[in-house]
Amino acid sequence: MALPSYATTGEKIWHYTYLTICSLIFLFLIAPILIVIPLSFNIEPYFTFTKKMLSLDPTGYSMRWYDLLLTFGMIAPDAPRDASWWADAWENAKWINAAKNSIIIGFFSTVIATTLGTIAALGLSRPEMPFRRVIMATLISPMIVPIIIVATGLFFFYSKISIQDWGIPYLGVVLAHATLGIPFVIITVTATLVGFDHSLSRAAASLGAGPTRTFFKIQMPLILPGVISGALFAFVTSFDEVVVVLFVGGLDEQTIPRQMWNGIREQISPAILSVATILVVISVLLLATVELLRRRSERLRGVTPR
Repeated sequence: MALPSYATTGEKIWHYTYLTICSLIFLFLIAPILIVIPLSFNIEPYFTFTKKMLSLDPTGYSMRWYDLLLTFGMIAPDAPRDASWWADAWENAKWINAAKNSIIIGFFSTVIATTLGTIAALGLSRPEMPFRRVIMATLISPMIVPIIIVATGLFFFYSKISIQDWGIPYLGVVLAHATLGIPFVIITVTATLVGFDHSLSRAAASLGAGPTRTFFKIQMPLILPGVISGALFAFVTSFDEVVVVLFVGGLDEQTIPRQMWNGIREQISPAILSVATILVVISVLLLATVELLRRRSERLRGVTPR
């Protein structure tokens, strides 16, 4: 915000000091990302900037680490890149398999978290709901409790019920990630319901609409931006989570974060930087989507976006 023309010298000094402090904090937070992205194009197997990179020599940059994401674990990585090569990559490349597992687990855990979290938020938004604060605190506790404690509890619980013997792939990890994603859905949907006019639901009921029809025709269109935002947060939480997967995931349930963990522990490779760069791009796109949905929600509620 620009300073008014009548601002005093002290106000001007504080204004520019405040902007400088905010800029330094922002630079401190984003510096690791700014470093990781160019390093992922380093032609050398180092985690530092080479002389060629610092001098912007094109020979110092390469896509070799992004290519390694496709070939690592393949049976014949040097074969001609025809249909059989891509089939080999799809079946055997470790990073591609990790990406497939992450997408599958993230999708189903997001569906479960979004469904249960939306139902919980609708119930908690009603004033006649008893013990609302206690229930709310319990439901969002996975967000507050250290993840290592949640992972340990899930490990012993799954061992007790022998969930690995149920024969359902990814079940344990999907339920665990859904547990971690539910608080985000509850918070975003509850925030959307703050401005919801409940007289619309009562009007629909007075006109003969049942609870299900009222929800899908009245409530859902208005709270949809909040539901989608919560789903995106739940998906990102699942896509980036590694501790729970280490505790409850099977050997064939390698996700991208777990594969990155294995890569750091076994053999440090700049391919990890390539994966990190891709995840940063995905996160930025998801955050941009959340911001667009937030503005749409404000327009629907008659609030002017800032």
